[in-house]
Amino acid sequence: QVQLVESGGGSVQPGGSLRLACKVTGYRYRTVAWFRATPGTEREGVAAIDTLELPNPLYYADSVKGRFTISRDNSKNTVYLQMNSLKPEDTAMYYCAAGWVSGTWYRSNEYNYWGQGTQVTVSS
Repeated sequence: QVQLVESGGGSVQPGGSLRLACKVTGYRYRTVAWFRATPGTEREGVAAIDTLELPNPLYYADSVKGRFTISRDNSKNTVYLQMNSLKPEDTAMYYCAAGWVSGTWYRSNEYNYWGQGTQVTVSS
């Protein structure tokens, strides 16, 4: 059974940090990505890690470059999203997704499996 379980969301003040975690079990994936969405908007690709190539290519949306870092711990089957210098516009539901994706990491319909989401709220 494939499972993606996110954790680490919460509420922080602008400028604060959060680390999201996505534990993937039951599926041999190539790429894990983080997406985010707010009510009424489509899911936006935030970051992705391609585990097939070495070193693992990392991809980021322009809006988070320099602030967010994606990484993985193979021993824990977990992919992390470290989010620093958070802004109110980062407020969203964050989802992790896994699939056999190459290149077009930002397209949500390329991914086979999704987590349930974790809420991130940035507010003073």
